[in-house]
Amino acid sequence: QVQLQESGPGLVKPSQTLSLTCTVSGGSITTNYYYWNWIRQPPGKGLEWIGYIAYSGSTYYSPSLESRTSISRDTSKNQFTLQLSSVTPEDTAVYYCARDRYGLGSTSRDEYDDWGQGTQVTVSS
Repeated sequence: QVQLQESGPGLVKPSQTLSLTCTVSGGSITTNYYYWNWIRQPPGKGLEWIGYIAYSGSTYYSPSLESRTSISRDTSKNQFTLQLSSVTPEDTAVYYCARDRYGLGSTSRDEYDDWGQGTQVTVSS
């Protein structure tokens, strides 16, 4: 059973960079052919896919967030990290990490095999 756990600051100031880490246990992030995603849900809104890092290390981002997004990994720690720069209050959301087998960038919860519990991030001065 693969488990994912998000960690990072719950409060970020506007214009700063949001940084979250997902720690994976029960399976390796380099295992063929899984994709490791970041997804968020703003208050009162649906899921928004942010991007993924694949088993190979390649990355792909939502076009609407690509200019501010970077996803990287540390295979020695079995972790992957999201960095979202120049944040505004509109980036306030619950942020999730999740695993899937197709790298489709879906906003449907059912498309993902495993989820972290989510972490609230608030952007405010």
